[in-house]
Amino acid sequence: MNTAENKNEIFPKGEKLSPDYFTGTAHLKMLVSNEEVFNCQIGNVVFEPGCRNNWHSHPSGQILICTNGEGYYQEKSKVIQLLSKGDVVQIKPGIIHWHGATPDSRFTHIAISPNAEKGIVDWLNPVTDKEYNNFKR
Repeated sequence: MNTAENKNEIFPKGEKLSPDYFTGTAHLKMLVSNEEVFNCQIGNVVFEPGCRNNWHSHPSGQILICTNGEGYYQEKSKVIQLLSKGDVVQIKPGIIHWHGATPDSRFTHIAISPNAEKGIVDWLNPVTDKEYNNFKR
């Protein structure tokens, strides 16, 4: 973690995530694993430039706390939102969405999945290049 690229990161990058659910390279460092007292999962996710996850939803919703870089967030049938360090996104249960890095920036967020007993994530189709490139400033 001593490289210039990692100097602003709070946590280590963690394990590389499955290409089954991500276009590009992303890493996950679990910070809190689900257990019965707190009943949530918290992970630090690092998206390399241009990386995004598939469309998906969360049975109990999700909270994203953006900690570094610039990223995108989009709910189905809505416009893409630009995310930056300090932004917080509250995603209601069952909302279909995706998130990831902009083409030119690494993007890091902390993902909080509450009420994990209801399930963590339901993965759907990949985000197409056309969908990803539809951001308007």
